[in-house]
Amino acid sequence: MADAAGVGNAAGVGNTAGVGNAAGAGNAASTGARRARTREWRRSVGIAGVGVILTTVYAAVMLLQILVWNPLAAAPAGLTLAEIYATMEDEGQRWSGSQLWEFGMAGVGIALSIALLGITSATRRPRPMLVATLVATIIAFGAPAYFWTSFSMGMALADTFYISGADASPGALPLYATSGLAAVAAFVLALPPGTRAPLTPTSQPS
Repeated sequence: MADAAGVGNAAGVGNTAGVGNAAGAGNAASTGARRARTREWRRSVGIAGVGVILTTVYAAVMLLQILVWNPLAAAPAGLTLAEIYATMEDEGQRWSGSQLWEFGMAGVGIALSIALLGITSATRRPRPMLVATLVATIIAFGAPAYFWTSFSMGMALADTFYISGADASPGALPLYATSGLAAVAAFVLALPPGTRAPLTPTSQPS
């Protein structure tokens, strides 16, 4: 009887230990999953935050190019920026408050990136790859936004000073280059994972 009781106690202890080990492993797996989700959330929010910074810088350069650099480069030499705007107003090509169009268009990208940051922060399980794709897409659309926003100013300069309405300042080149790279990045990031080229060459079996 004593031997049977001992065997029973040993079996009970073994079962208890097995259950404890299983519970411990389950808790460890759950903790690991939570940490992974936290890391992904932080990565996603960080990417969206960088997107806000990039779109803000892009919008600032865009406004400087349209409202300052290009008018100074396109207008006859010797005219100050104030004189250029005064001449355009005298010719009826610009009016007080017309800059609201440029500022409004430049603010669209910033508003979209801020909205993306807010949505990402409020999402429990955001996907960093998707957030990066959306950031790149917003920046890629900066080039057509710049073209349409700068069109009215270019025509105003052309009609006022009888010059070409094309950009005279090279300040637009970084904008087009940045948008082009962002478009390529958005395309690559949007591809299914299995179709992307590996970052490192895989070794071939001998």
